[in-house]
Amino acid sequence: MNLNVKEISNLVKGNLINNIDLKINAISEIQNIKKYSLSFLIHKKYKRKIIENNHITIVTDDMKISKLNKKNNYIIVPNVYEALIKILKHNIPAILKTGITKSSKIHKDAIINKNSYIGANTSIGEKSKISENTQIYENCVIGKNVIISKNCKIYPGVIIYDNTTIGENCIIHSGAIIGSDGFGFFPNKNTYNKIPQTGNVIINDDVEIGANTTIDKGTIGSTIIKKGVKLDNLIHVAHNVTIGKNTVIAAQTGIAGSTKIGNNCMIGGQVGIVGHIEIANNVKIAAQSGVSKSILKEGQIVQGSPAFEIKKYNKAYIKFKNNTN
Repeated sequence: MNLNVKEISNLVKGNLINNIDLKINAISEIQNIKKYSLSFLIHKKYKRKIIENNHITIVTDDMKISKLNKKNNYIIVPNVYEALIKILKHNIPAILKTGITKSSKIHKDAIINKNSYIGANTSIGEKSKISENTQIYENCVIGKNVIISKNCKIYPGVIIYDNTTIGENCIIHSGAIIGSDGFGFFPNKNTYNKIPQTGNVIINDDVEIGANTTIDKGTIGSTIIKKGVKLDNLIHVAHNVTIGKNTVIAAQTGIAGSTKIGNNCMIGGQVGIVGHIEIANNVKIAAQSGVSKSILKEGQIVQGSPAFEIKKYNKAYIKFKNNTN
């Protein structure tokens, strides 16, 4: 830590209670808190850790917590998550590299901003454009006619196919594949004929894509990931899917082709969504649900396979459980 407790309190605009001279040597998770460390009480079930440990600093939104153990410091804030983000960002400042490593392979017609970074063994294809402050780390493959806007971070081992467009401030984690062919085949007697995939992927600003996630390009037209979308690891987004602004999707979810997902949706892990349907804005889909038809009511919460309204699901589950006894 490079801040004292008073400076941390000022950083998060908190109310500091107890000893302003108490040392902070590190940030600890609340489950394994250490002496002279800073931690965040997000789940109240860990209150006992505050009682059991002395000489720690706790960031909390509950003034009552400060009365549990007066040998500790407390920083009272309106929102613990916002305080967590501010402190972690300050403690781990962004390090921007610049330059092109010797082992990278850059096509002569590619445009690389002088303030960007291209890591070892990374290749950049013909007519691709990399904007300022973008960091592309080792062993990435960037195809032809790819546009990556400013302030992006592309971690090692990412593959971005031809004609992909990526907006500003995006993060793509290792193993992600953007723009691969969609699963398009036409049955012909005892075989399948491949349907050419001629589209691309468009990713808007402020998107984060998790490790080993795949996003297929459109068969004709584009697969579109809109501003502020957050995709976890191991997600599959099929051809011509559109994911609306600020939607978040947890790991191992699969979305079949041409489905349209609205803004501000929350989709749990291991959800399966069929193709050619629509999901309205602000919809929540519980983990391991199977969505087999459109959800057109905004703000609806669904669960189950096939998924339906969560209150009805819970009533049905109680009856099911009672019948198994």
